[in-house]
Amino acid sequence: MWLPILAVVAGLIVLTWSADRFVVGASGLARGLGVSPLLIGLTIVAFGTSAPEVFVAILASLQGNPGLAIGNAIGSNIANIGLVLGASALIAPLLVRSAILRREFPVLLLVTLLGFFLILDGSLGRIDGLILVAGLVLLMTWLVFSALRGRMEPDALGVDLAEAAPAPMPLPRALGLLTLGLVLLLLSSQALVWGAVEIAGALGVSDLIIGLTIVAIGTSLPELATSVVAAWKGENELAIGNIIGSNLFNLLAVLAVPGLLAPGLLENSVLIRDYPVMIGLTFLLFLLALGHRKGPGTVRRREGVLLLGLFVAYLTLLGWTATA
Repeated sequence: MWLPILAVVAGLIVLTWSADRFVVGASGLARGLGVSPLLIGLTIVAFGTSAPEVFVAILASLQGNPGLAIGNAIGSNIANIGLVLGASALIAPLLVRSAILRREFPVLLLVTLLGFFLILDGSLGRIDGLILVAGLVLLMTWLVFSALRGRMEPDALGVDLAEAAPAPMPLPRALGLLTLGLVLLLLSSQALVWGAVEIAGALGVSDLIIGLTIVAIGTSLPELATSVVAAWKGENELAIGNIIGSNLFNLLAVLAVPGLLAPGLLENSVLIRDYPVMIGLTFLLFLLALGHRKGPGTVRRREGVLLLGLFVAYLTLLGWTATA
């Protein structure tokens, strides 16, 4: 089984690197065209960190493994909150002062509940996928208007994004990085999907379990790197905003892919185990970020330990159910 394992490891490494090249190329191109750093951060960078999940979902669905795509979408959101945010909070307490972020939290909670409502019938179909895509269009429209308002209303998130945004670059270089990123995203996603399916078959577990664990954690590596570095630099809003944006895209874009390309029934465990865990973590994050009247929401180190503990408990539950 060494070849599938090698394919997964190499696929994840190249997937992470190529997603970064894609983001740098797209952001550099947008900066060169005069797009504001805030708008780039809210759209291109947020989508770019979810690019691995999107490409994996497309290839897995087209090759008849929608469970891998669904597990990747849900598992990545669980990993983003439990692992990425938990690890970031251990580096430094995270304060939520940005008005944009405080508006995005309830949006994420509503989108999470919408996704659960759509799959309550035990299936993910094309109508469900179209509804999620429509939600993505509405989200993008709202983010654009928020960014335009942000030009006139200084915001902590806007400051972080302006400092983190890549500098404008020549058009040929930006297009070259964008093209290189897209090509390598396709190739590495194919290697990852093939290796993950082979490992699932060898271990006798479902594609869903592999998607929820190996693939989900692997495709969350860009979010982990970005958020941990941002927390280390004291860029609280960027650390949390990266996770919120990625989770929104995972639900509206990634989860829509298997519905559109490979509609069908879901495993019962998605409804009774995985999606409820994602809802619970999202609601917990919402409560932590809401704060109180006397100050901003805060994700402190003890909350970081709690989130990491819940993530480990979930992985333990997956391991127990997979071998039961």
